[in-house]
Amino acid sequence: MLTNTEKSPFAKVHALDGMKVTWTGGLWKERFDTCVSSTVPQLKHMFDSKEISHVVENFKICAGDSEGTFDGTVFGDGDFYKWLESAIYAAYKTDNEMLKNEIEEYVNLIARAQQPDGYLSTKQIIGERSENGVSRMGDINDFEVYNFGHMFTSACVHKRVTGKDSFLSVAKKTADYLEHLYDEAERTGDVQTAVCPSHYMGLVEMYRTTGEERYLTLARRAISLRDSVKNGMDDNQDRIPLKEHDKIIGHAVRANYLYAGVADLCLEEEHPEYREVLHKVWRSLVDKKIYITGGCGALYNGASPYGNFFVHQPVHQAYGYEYQLPNITAYNETCASLGGVFWAYRMFQLEPKAEYFDILERMMLNTNLAGLSLDGKRFFYENMLRRTKELDYKLIWPLTRSEYILSYCCPPNLARTIAQSSEYAYLVSEDSIWLGMYGANEAKIKLQNGAAFTLVQETEYPFDGKIRFTAKEIEKDCEVHLRLRIPGWAFGGSVKWAGMEYILTEKDAGTYLDVCVESPEQMNVELDLAMEIRYTAANLMVEEAAGQAAIERGPLVYCCEGVDTDAESLDDIYLDLNAEFTMEEFEIEGRNVIALNTEEYVMNRSEFDRSSLYQPLRYNGMKKEKVRLIPYYAWDNREFGEMRVWFPVMFGTP
Repeated sequence: MLTNTEKSPFAKVHALDGMKVTWTGGLWKERFDTCVSSTVPQLKHMFDSKEISHVVENFKICAGDSEGTFDGTVFGDGDFYKWLESAIYAAYKTDNEMLKNEIEEYVNLIARAQQPDGYLSTKQIIGERSENGVSRMGDINDFEVYNFGHMFTSACVHKRVTGKDSFLSVAKKTADYLEHLYDEAERTGDVQTAVCPSHYMGLVEMYRTTGEERYLTLARRAISLRDSVKNGMDDNQDRIPLKEHDKIIGHAVRANYLYAGVADLCLEEEHPEYREVLHKVWRSLVDKKIYITGGCGALYNGASPYGNFFVHQPVHQAYGYEYQLPNITAYNETCASLGGVFWAYRMFQLEPKAEYFDILERMMLNTNLAGLSLDGKRFFYENMLRRTKELDYKLIWPLTRSEYILSYCCPPNLARTIAQSSEYAYLVSEDSIWLGMYGANEAKIKLQNGAAFTLVQETEYPFDGKIRFTAKEIEKDCEVHLRLRIPGWAFGGSVKWAGMEYILTEKDAGTYLDVCVESPEQMNVELDLAMEIRYTAANLMVEEAAGQAAIERGPLVYCCEGVDTDAESLDDIYLDLNAEFTMEEFEIEGRNVIALNTEEYVMNRSEFDRSSLYQPLRYNGMKKEKVRLIPYYAWDNREFGEMRVWFPVMFGTP
């Protein structure tokens, strides 16, 4: 989600405009190209279809272009605004005149659907006209303010990319309406939670885009008012005052959006108590509640593990207890890890520490990319870490990706994030360029010290740890500090520049290395991150990973699908800690990935009853079988079958 923190007083670094960064090769270029050519048109079709989503049709009814009743989801408006962000980036990155014109037609439709007082949520507008009992602000689960927030953000992106005021003028009117709502809430003391608070980020972005202080004031009021909610719930993170939060709880999307919005406020104003909260809940997430893939929100349904146990506190799509990280039933809504990206990105701007981008990259390259099929047309809502051939129970969402799911919030959220992925490549400060997500690209750089040039990054990352930086099109020659992120997994490697070489060791992992380049003319920096295959174990409190390990290489988590081994079941595979691996360029759905080939132990279960709950333990030996592992993001693009990330470990020789 595009941010502009160049003038934010508490931002130690600020984003380099993603429109000035172009992916030139490798995984991110392929994902961006697929997003533009497949995902954006696919979503457009879904939103345009009266029979599938009814979303654009709802706007047409409100604008008087069609007749009918409301249909679809209550958050469809907000999902459509998210898609508009992806379309704007796609159109202007690729100079697609047809899509540019279609975007303006949509903006015109949205403007005509808006009510004279600035209100805009299609379900309620249609309900009031038909007098069917649906009215404004009657149910927090109608997601009206969520829709507002995504409109604010989308309108800001539209203004910055196109230079036009048409969409921003709509957003301003809606913000005026929201301001009147908050005036009334403060007057009466009747404050409702705005579930999934996208409007915190949206209002701060309105302030950055317009320069009008009232939007920042409105964001501050919105965050402050949440403490006045009566009978709050952990599900919405409003049971206790915000400044008392010390654990990450409740609905994972709502939590991550909340803390991203609070971080946005902290970039603009000094709020030490809020910053303390951000640090506490961040540590709660990354130390005890995040999946190895960067997935967030382990549980679909449950009860809050905190607070008064005698008061029913239902939670859904939620963070559970510490270390409660199941695999088959892992929920991990795609929007939650996308929200985690927004949050980590803002935390990095508050304090540029490598951990924030390590987590951001883990989320992006694993769970987020897994949420989208390689052809760009099918989506996961939930992101499990283990799939079996069949289950004795039904999960709430499909076990394979779908072109359309009723809760369609994740696909457009994913589309806009991939379309804007170049924004996560670099951040800048006075004389420094901070490396975020690595990938082959060219970036137009202009620093506060006057340096102006095009930075060229050449690499096959994340499949190869060799990354080279050079410069061209130099407009002004000044000293530049290239701040290289050394990921937490990189326990070795080297950096070469200006005839010097620095050997990376374990102490450098998870830090930034400052490389001073006296002149862009002399820019020739080579970073080589050691990408050894590694076995990763979980905390012993993670019950469903006890005695098991996952396999990682670089920033990628690997998994095995049933099609890639002759073992009867993936449940029979035990990892050999002395196994040798060979890397193979392997094609899935027309895309090349680096697969890992090896041999692992397979248990002989000839006398094992797989349907029995308990039975005598029998051991009939093991044999070696060939196994191929692929990046987790590439799974579920072939035949339906088993998949595992965690495998039991064979210690010693059978």
